[in-house]
Amino acid sequence: MKNNENGRSMVEMLGVLAIIGVLSAGGLAGYSKAMFKHKLNTTMDQITMLVTNIRTMYGTQGNYAGLTNTEASSLGVVPAVMGSGATLTNPFKGNVNIVATGTNNESFTVAFDGLPTEACIALATSDFGSGAGSGFVGVIADKTGTAAASADGSSIVIGTGIANKRAEGKAYEMADAVSDCAGAKNTIIWKFY
Repeated sequence: MKNNENGRSMVEMLGVLAIIGVLSAGGLAGYSKAMFKHKLNTTMDQITMLVTNIRTMYGTQGNYAGLTNTEASSLGVVPAVMGSGATLTNPFKGNVNIVATGTNNESFTVAFDGLPTEACIALATSDFGSGAGSGFVGVIADKTGTAAASADGSSIVIGTGIANKRAEGKAYEMADAVSDCAGAKNTIIWKFY
């Protein structure tokens, strides 16, 4: 008598389930990395677009008097995905603040809050150009999440201290970025003319 068994054994089924589990775990890890990369690229695009639009809009005015989140939003220089009015958000769900700075409002800052460590490091070390053409003055990262531009725009205040170490118009060195972006939710402020 011939024994014709059709179907799979329990061991074979467990093997198939193990393979599916491994592939699923790898897929989730890849998806998480892809989403982070997408958010980082979107953040970089938003910063570039904001700065370019603001400098273009105010270029003939000679200063940035009256520049706030609300004003930038009403002028249409803020990408729609960031929101509108006084409350703007970045892809990492942190706040975005645009402020005219300087004694005569000759500069402005763009601050992104709520950035994870990896994003903070990548953004702090990004080159926004040098020289008058780029308008880039400097950048500072703060791991405490309490950074803010000083009233006259000459420096960036972190907590009770003042930090000017990035005022020379250059991006962070990697070692400094790693140190200054060590918080769970970091703030970066860029200053432009």
